Amino acid sequence: MAGKKQFDMDTVLDAAMIQFWRSGYADTSLDDLSRATGLNRSSIYSSLGDKDALFLRCLDRYATRYGAKYDAALSCAAEDPVAAVRAFFDVTLGRIADPAVPDGCLMAQSVMASPALSPGVAERVKELFGLQRPRLRTALTAGGMSDGNAEDFAVHIAAVNQSLAVMGRAGSSPEQLRAIVDVTTDALARALRPAG
Repeated sequence: MAGKKQFDMDTVLDAAMIQFWRSGYADTSLDDLSRATGLNRSSIYSSLGDKDALFLRCLDRYATRYGAKYDAALSCAAEDPVAAVRAFFDVTLGRIADPAVPDGCLMAQSVMASPALSPGVAERVKELFGLQRPRLRTALTAGGMSDGNAEDFAVHIAAVNQSLAVMGRAGSSPEQLRAIVDVTTDALARALRPAG
């Protein structure tokens, strides 16, 4: 239609997501989002909503993209839970090593910024951040771990996973990050070993 600017929504949302990921919610202005997406402010408002609405869409996009990768990694947990958890960590290590995306984790960074978020956005961040633990607990239970141990390891693995993103952003080497993963998967292997 003449006079109506056309754009690819996926490309625009990816650009906005990267901007929020790189700078954080509080330090991302509408001008930053305009530069990142190539849309003027009025187009952002009319097509994507206000800053909170756009941030929520970007968070959901991030959670869906990486959640699908985590789910695929954990899909072999019933056969080999240690290999599944290694594959889970490989998703994070791959993201950290990917030069096309910013360092760190958009979700962890957003949780840390919760005081600067509106209550609704902060609640959604908390909800999305909390998806790791049940995902891991389900996989570990499928791998033969008791409910109590599966819950404890799920909490631990989720915490280690977030620390990888923080440590990667702080400059830890791939070898150091892999060593952290090895300690966790070795402990998991020992916990899964039959007694005696």
